[in-house]
Amino acid sequence: MSKIVEIPIELAQFELPQAVQARSQLLLERQDEGYLLSQTERQETEGLVELAEFLSLLRLRSN
Repeated sequence: MSKIVEIPIELAQFELPQAVQARSQLLLERQDEGYLLSQTERQETEGLVELAEFLSLLRLRSN
């Protein structure tokens, strides 16, 4: 049985701070350029990507 979960509008409109977005972009660009990220940087990148994907899903479901 499916449950309907209402998402507060404030949460659906939440955006990562600019500094966090810039850090994520920097790490992804370095990775794309072939730079080997440290284990800590890889974990940070993975976490930021997962968070960005989660926020995108919240926005989609709130519409």
